[in-house]
Amino acid sequence: MKKIILLLSATVFLISCSKDKYTISGTAKGVENGKTIIMETQDAAGMGLLAVDTVKVENGKFEIKGKVTEPSFHMLQLEGANGKFPFILENGDITITLDKDSINKSKVTGTYNNDEFVKFNEELIKIQKGLLDFQKKNTALMNTAQQTKDTAVINKLMKEFGQLQEGVATESKKKYSSYTETHPKSFISVLIIQGMTNDPSVDIKKVETLFANLDASLKTTKPGKAIQLKIKEAKTPSVGAGAMSPAQPATANPH
Repeated sequence: MKKIILLLSATVFLISCSKDKYTISGTAKGVENGKTIIMETQDAAGMGLLAVDTVKVENGKFEIKGKVTEPSFHMLQLEGANGKFPFILENGDITITLDKDSINKSKVTGTYNNDEFVKFNEELIKIQKGLLDFQKKNTALMNTAQQTKDTAVINKLMKEFGQLQEGVATESKKKYSSYTETHPKSFISVLIIQGMTNDPSVDIKKVETLFANLDASLKTTKPGKAIQLKIKEAKTPSVGAGAMSPAQPATANPH
């Protein structure tokens, strides 16, 4: 019986410890040994990227360990590859598979917020599909029209594209709002609300409602504190013309 109790205690200890740190188990198939992978995040001023860790690829694999106090967006830069791979760094076991030929095809799994990040992006891609299909279908036609100065075709394509853009924007805003309402524990939700506060015409009451619905753990993150500050500023007339108006319709942009 004592052995069983000790075994259970050890298991609980290991599980609790794994939640207090992160382990990124990475695969970089086809990448030469010794190639560098840099993990980056935004600097304090939000004006650039700051390297926070560097590892070498060995036998097509890499590993990064550490711990953080809250989730945040990070990037992986593979030496010699074009582009950076975004993911959410948070405590837990994260699995990343890098595609050296096309970074945007890389995959991340393993923690709640990264799984949500992937699913959320997949939903946005579905919303934007019509717009992307239109661009692919009409790019050659537009190029020809510009070369021949065919203003009738140019204006027609621009009008159709503009209408599609408006539709995508409307559907995206609905998605942002519905997601935050139904995913109060997702880090994506607090980022969406923070993006909303950057719009001077946003409905501050809606921001407050969405923010109040968030899990307590998200309210104390950096984005959460930034939202609280924006709400406070919006309610202070002395802030000036830059304050958010409580009477205008809301828009959302998580970027």
